[in-house]
Amino acid sequence: MFNGMLIEKDDQGYRTTVKSIDESVLPEGDVTVKVLYSTLNYKDALAITGKAPVVRTFPMVPGIDLVGIVEHSDSAKFATGDTVLLNGFGVGENHCGGLATKARLKSEWLIPLPSAFSPQQAMAIGTAGYTAMLCVMALEKNGLTPDKGEVLVTGANGGVGSFAIAILAKLGYHVVASTGRVDESDYLKKLGAKDIIDRATLSEAGRPLAKERWAGAVDSVGSHTLANVCASMKYGGTVAACGLAQGMDFPASVAPFILRCVTLAGVDSVMRPLADRIEAWQRLGEILDPAVFDDIVHEISLTEAIDVASDLLAGKVRGRVVVDVNR
Repeated sequence: MFNGMLIEKDDQGYRTTVKSIDESVLPEGDVTVKVLYSTLNYKDALAITGKAPVVRTFPMVPGIDLVGIVEHSDSAKFATGDTVLLNGFGVGENHCGGLATKARLKSEWLIPLPSAFSPQQAMAIGTAGYTAMLCVMALEKNGLTPDKGEVLVTGANGGVGSFAIAILAKLGYHVVASTGRVDESDYLKKLGAKDIIDRATLSEAGRPLAKERWAGAVDSVGSHTLANVCASMKYGGTVAACGLAQGMDFPASVAPFILRCVTLAGVDSVMRPLADRIEAWQRLGEILDPAVFDDIVHEISLTEAIDVASDLLAGKVRGRVVVDVNR
């Protein structure tokens, strides 16, 4: 038996509880991990509350991120005592995840914990910070440099937004943060944002083309916001799109792409190849100032995570939530 969060769906309905779980629930895998920390992401919150059909099989331990110590390994890649890190690969959706004290995983999903970070710091970054780094890498790949002009970050108070601001600012970019909580301007400026705009300026239906402003953008919102961001990109600019907080729709025109040579770069973090993951985490270790964690991170216990999941979906949570699964 081990302690964890379990999502069940049967004749009694959809429910999430923290309880003792029999190890028979754990799926097949060649590495068993004693989990130290997990996180609470937007996708986790959807799974925990049942607000969207994120979970594919039941019962399910949610948690798309985890860091822990190898207890048993049938893989030559890892030995007992190694500290390992996982982001994505369908964990917490169709394979039991990190919001528990134990996980059984496939070795090809794991990477060693980067030496630059403690286990708690790695989960402070988690999928959100890792995705933010992938977005910045996509912008760089398409030629963005600090001298090109302003870079917009939407959903700025969220986990991806917060880390995108911190990363871009550290690299020398002029970052503009879009948020629905302008009262959090001091927090965003402390992370490195130079200017703050209200998300209302982007969240309604707009014109196919708007005044050119952004050299690059990181968008975790989607829908009208993403359409308006694309419409206001400078010639040759790139938008890295990684989220759908406002919606999955994209009510846009082809005009920005064929008249201004704008690139819309989709960024997936779930099934990303191992080489990209290692590069992203290496870059994070080189760029991030450890002091940034004090501003972004909020740590909670496993028993608190169910209530915090509802707050996260309601837009009441700033930055990143780290879950200590052993308390």
